[in-house]
Amino acid sequence: MKKHWDNPIEHAMPEQTRVPASLQIGNVTVAPATVLAPMAGITDTVFRRFIRNASVFSASPEHGSVEDAVTNQQSGCGLIMTEFTSADGLSRMRESKRKRYLTFYDDEHPIAAQLFGSNPATLAEAARIVEETGFDIVDLNLGCPAKRVVSCNGGSGLLRDLPLIGQIFEAVRAAVSIPFTVKFRLGWNDNHIVCVPLARLAEDSGLNAVALHARTREQGYAGQARWEHIAEVKDAVRIPVIGNGDVRTPEDACALIAATNCDAVMIGRAAPANPWIFRQIAQYTATGCYDLPTDQDRYRMIRTYFAMLLDELTPDTSRSPAAEAAGKMKQFASWFTHGVPGGAALRKSIYEARTGTAILDAVDRFFGSAPEPRVPHPDPQDRVDSDDPIPSLIAYD
Repeated sequence: MKKHWDNPIEHAMPEQTRVPASLQIGNVTVAPATVLAPMAGITDTVFRRFIRNASVFSASPEHGSVEDAVTNQQSGCGLIMTEFTSADGLSRMRESKRKRYLTFYDDEHPIAAQLFGSNPATLAEAARIVEETGFDIVDLNLGCPAKRVVSCNGGSGLLRDLPLIGQIFEAVRAAVSIPFTVKFRLGWNDNHIVCVPLARLAEDSGLNAVALHARTREQGYAGQARWEHIAEVKDAVRIPVIGNGDVRTPEDACALIAATNCDAVMIGRAAPANPWIFRQIAQYTATGCYDLPTDQDRYRMIRTYFAMLLDELTPDTSRSPAAEAAGKMKQFASWFTHGVPGGAALRKSIYEARTGTAILDAVDRFFGSAPEPRVPHPDPQDRVDSDDPIPSLIAYD
């Protein structure tokens, strides 16, 4: 997934416009009305809990300590979503193994599991697994532009076949009682914009909400998100509409609401680059202003996430957990050091380190000695399913 934006538009704070306090998706209350977008290779259980606990990363005492219980209102993120998961992979696996892939903790509620695939019966079966596992919402991915997903007629590849999408909607809706939502793009390309008829099809099929990333599949993550199409979808349906695309700041989130009248804001790439964005949006909604992270905040944030990774990963028979943790740290280094003065030197130190401990040492040396922040590791009894997802089931973007 592209980490940077093409010539991002700078928005001013719209007067009298705030992100809504809440959103109702079926029987699930999303408060505040902000959503962490599903991102392949990013939104695993560690990152989701990391975002949920983002309010503890401030060095300012008024923002609480890491021991405090963090609510959705405090973190500013009303709904978190999993990486998108192959429905075919889930349906083929034994029950004892498939649940290992849908890992989450009790403190992640409300949480949605996102599926991708193209076979209605298989997706319906996977949705049943999601419901049985305890997720609050099941979501269908019709937006991923990755070639390996599209080549299997998954993700945004399905945007060329509305009748098949209709069959999938009907099959999944009949299979589960939990709320069912869909995330999609404008269409395959500029000559094939289908967002409005697709949203109407979702509403007619009994889905509870739709989320629109306002780019075509052909665009990928390039160019500008065209928010006017989100407004068209909002005008076309009565179910909640979640807007997505080019939301990098609280100003952008408010501008999106003002421009489209959508019911909630979904944030993707900005979350790993600025894990405080949900809290900042909540702060602006409540007070009209928001805090910017200090260097100390950023140090605590990086240290906390890396420590959580080391805590979470457990040994198995197929690979080294230490190597996996170090690899994940290096993956996130470019996100987390964005905007840090001298960040190139820190990234170099992280990339050259061979172990997770060496990476933590490099972070400590860069920022200087400071108390180590830790988010308490959840009691294993609180975990809904065991960890260690099977890489072959993840479609990486």
